[in-house]
Amino acid sequence: MAPPSKAATMPSPTPPAPLWEQYRTQLAAYAHTKVNYDVSTQGLDTAATGWRVDDYATSLPPEPPGPAQAAGSFAAAVDVLRNYKFPPPNLITGIFAPDQPLEKRIMVLRAQFLGFTFLFGVQVVDVVAEAACPTPTGAEQVWGYGYRTLEGHFERGQINFSIHKNLVTGAVDFRIHAVSQKGTIRNPFYWLGFKVFGRMLQRRFARQSLLRMRRLVAEALTQSPAPAQTKPAAVG
Repeated sequence: MAPPSKAATMPSPTPPAPLWEQYRTQLAAYAHTKVNYDVSTQGLDTAATGWRVDDYATSLPPEPPGPAQAAGSFAAAVDVLRNYKFPPPNLITGIFAPDQPLEKRIMVLRAQFLGFTFLFGVQVVDVVAEAACPTPTGAEQVWGYGYRTLEGHFERGQINFSIHKNLVTGAVDFRIHAVSQKGTIRNPFYWLGFKVFGRMLQRRFARQSLLRMRRLVAEALTQSPAPAQTKPAAVG
């Protein structure tokens, strides 16, 4: 009887632990970290008071008028947004415990910057799920959330992400609204790098996030059966 080959006796490689387990220590630490700016002044965050205010949007595949469909563009985009899949992974990866409710979510953002990897903490806020929000162009179904920067972040401020469906026209959009300032950066090398490249990285993050959301929604729709017009999405 021939001896077993080396390949047959080699143990199978152990798969890496999920990212949220690898960063369990950081997630626990950020759960007790404070927001790095005064949230009581929110609403006064304008260019005149030293804040950058940015708005970005992209159209997603439309749906028939009426509530969002279970297998439609709106529901697909909500799934991408809920799981923080839309940021470009070469810039930002969001790490969070999958069993933590969205309203209480703490995330570690793993950022790629100047060839280095940085970890920043953020806290999810302002979760919204509106069935019919009035707007000048007609009622919209809206789902989204924002997050605030925690101490240690190179920036301070809040960014909100939302999916909108116009119930009259069926148009579906993904929108980003951000208010930000440069945070405290003690390392002079990182301070200079962020001063030179920070604004470019902000815009790149937004533009690539819009493109990636469009691509992921399009891919989800090709894998889903044609949505039934009478079946609304459950996206609360």
